[in-house]
Amino acid sequence: MRARFDAGVTLFCATVFMSAIAAAQTPPAPQGGRGEGRGTPPPPMTNLQIFPKDAPRPEVVTAMQGFALALGVRCEHCHVDEGPGKQDFASDDKKTKTTARQMMVMTREINEKVPAAIGKSASEATRVQCVTCHRGVTIPKQLGDILIDADQTSGSEGAIAKYRELRKQYYGGMAYDFSENGLVIVGQRLIQANKPDDALGLLQLNTEFYPQSARTYISMFQAYQRKNDTASAIKSLEKAVELDPQNAQAKRLLEQLKK
Repeated sequence: MRARFDAGVTLFCATVFMSAIAAAQTPPAPQGGRGEGRGTPPPPMTNLQIFPKDAPRPEVVTAMQGFALALGVRCEHCHVDEGPGKQDFASDDKKTKTTARQMMVMTREINEKVPAAIGKSASEATRVQCVTCHRGVTIPKQLGDILIDADQTSGSEGAIAKYRELRKQYYGGMAYDFSENGLVIVGQRLIQANKPDDALGLLQLNTEFYPQSARTYISMFQAYQRKNDTASAIKSLEKAVELDPQNAQAKRLLEQLKK
């Protein structure tokens, strides 16, 4: 299934996040209909604190659409927007609006410092944007951290269930790393935390999606070693070498283990 924000992004875009960086505006002018209001330009935006006060409306709206894509949110995430006639885009009542302003200022400051930090001109430096961290989710937590938290709370079964849930909801988007290495990295973290059984649960799950992953079997070998299960460690390395015959390190480890 496509990522949640991918699925709904076209729905967000026109109305999106009109104050992520503190832009705000009065309710939209009447549209169409008879008499006055037809062809009347919308009122000027008010309470702009990050954008220049005279920023053109299309420029602000385009930026807000970008924030919507980056965070996967609607206008009401930051604005008072309870439906027609109950909108107050200029209001600062919501904390998320203040947070968005602070994040925009922080992003600007980072982008001012990046060129000097990497020794490139401003035009050559890669700019940090909202999507750089958020990747389509409101809280930009990494997949590995989410699974480690789930493991601590509910064990490997909970972590596996959380992975399946997130993969079903977000796979195909940029929100989380569902590549071969995503679960391998989590498995390594669990091995280092002396949780080899939990690591093996997630690594076995990885073979469901990536049956040809030699890296997964090498990590399984490490987990079995932590358990002092030499027979299973050998089988894991043998599988890794079968999948990746050119892996000299795996071959060497296998020879050492058999001796």
